[in-house]
Amino acid sequence: MTVFDLSVTDALLSTTRAVRKRLDLERPVPLEIIRDCLELALQAPTGSNRQDWCWIVVTNADRRRALAELYRKNATVRLETAHQKALAAGETQDSRVFDSARYLAERLQDVPVHVIPCIRTENLPAEPSRDAWARVMGSIFPAVWSFQLALRARGLGSVLTTLHLRCEAEAAELLGIPEDVMQVGLLPVAYTLGTDFKPARRQPLDEVVHWEQW
Repeated sequence: MTVFDLSVTDALLSTTRAVRKRLDLERPVPLEIIRDCLELALQAPTGSNRQDWCWIVVTNADRRRALAELYRKNATVRLETAHQKALAAGETQDSRVFDSARYLAERLQDVPVHVIPCIRTENLPAEPSRDAWARVMGSIFPAVWSFQLALRARGLGSVLTTLHLRCEAEAAELLGIPEDVMQVGLLPVAYTLGTDFKPARRQPLDEVVHWEQW
């Protein structure tokens, strides 16, 4: 029987953060590490074992710059507004998150690796129901999280972003993505500046868990 070191496992699960300001924009990332992490991601569960996922790894500086420009089309005003609103409401933690998101938007082109997780949608009906969308997303996001955990274990960080998806068609044209493949996010990937991440403040468990019924 395989026995895991629970202290190490729990630390990995509780300290894999959304990393923005602490991405190292200067240190190159070996593509072998990206390959290793994606190999682990492919072990994630997927609906009906279809494995309809696809991954685009972008390291070319011009393409990263173009993706960053698409990202900023939707990020700049939205994040500034959210940041000011959080400040006015005294929501310190939220204001820090929005501030770091603005930082990332300004420097996205400098992050050495962009990874875009995708999933094939050729089997979706013309007007997908909620359960159909749940099956699709449930078949890609476990793999995305596995990828992020694998990165963290190797001293790298990432954050799942979705702001570029409002320009999904333009990104698809830039990267040659077929029409039956849907992008679900963009993960900037880099080594982290330090590895001393801590658990985040969250709601008390008993406020969000319902036993047996709501």
